[in-house]
Amino acid sequence: MSMKIAVIDYQSGNLASASRALARAAHTEGLAAEVVVSSEPEVVAAADRLVLPGQGAFADCAAGLAARPGLRQALAEGVAAGKPFLGICVGMQLMAERGLEFAVTPGFGWIAGEIAEMEPADNLRLPQMGWNDLHFAPGSHPLLKGLAPGDHVYFVHSFALSGADPSEVIATTDYGGDVVAMVARDNMAGTQFHPEKSQAVGQRILANFLRWAP
Repeated sequence: MSMKIAVIDYQSGNLASASRALARAAHTEGLAAEVVVSSEPEVVAAADRLVLPGQGAFADCAAGLAARPGLRQALAEGVAAGKPFLGICVGMQLMAERGLEFAVTPGFGWIAGEIAEMEPADNLRLPQMGWNDLHFAPGSHPLLKGLAPGDHVYFVHSFALSGADPSEVIATTDYGGDVVAMVARDNMAGTQFHPEKSQAVGQRILANFLRWAP
């Protein structure tokens, strides 16, 4: 039976790149999978795995999701039912309790902490844009299988998770200080970076997500 993967469309995110990368990861792993980009709650409800991309401001993304009747509810119900979920960039940020970009905006509250503007040392510029290495304990989470500390992924962001629960942080990076790069709790995971733009390392993470059985 083919696995159904819903890439949630709320007019924010690199939908085409994310869907292509997921399809490529499934093909490479020999998995029968159907990747569908959709804003329809019924499609999200019928999917086996859920992916929420996101680009831009936290408040705008939250508003875009709320503007599609039933979509956020379908997403929340799917996650509550145990479907594996992956948030990408702002999609990961929306998992937090709230965002502080432009205004205080409630998040999903699935992980601890808030999304605040980064304050990097050494006069590093914002946004953090480009390749940076991952720091993590090998074997600490299934999404990191096949990766090695120091592997590089692609970031574009000025805001990051602050006040995180250390038990929910599975990888960090350094940009004038520690920055949360990956989170996971139960069947939910998120990447601050863009796996769909991170070449072989990103493909490995997406493949791991497709095989993840939380």
